Amino acid sequence: MAEKTTPHFANDAGVPIIHIGAKEFMCIGAKPPFDHPHEFLDMGAEDEIVCPYCSTLFRYRPDLTTQQSDPPECLWTGGALDIASAHTGPSR
Repeated sequence: MAEKTTPHFANDAGVPIIHIGAKEFMCIGAKPPFDHPHEFLDMGAEDEIVCPYCSTLFRYRPDLTTQQSDPPECLWTGGALDIASAHTGPSR
């Protein structure tokens, strides 16, 4: 069985909206070493959410897989992160 990994997204480009194919994910702000505390975000029944740390708007798009984003460079694939050690502050 394949291990489920939580997708991570970063907004180095400073775009106003990142379209993603996941409703549960981590926002890291920018790619390391300029990342912010990694925020676990869960859209629930909604189709968008704002990161409470960096104010990036993430919008769900069902035509994307969980490992895709638009723009594509916003998906961070720099390696697995330990979710237990990531900052999991309140999501709004």
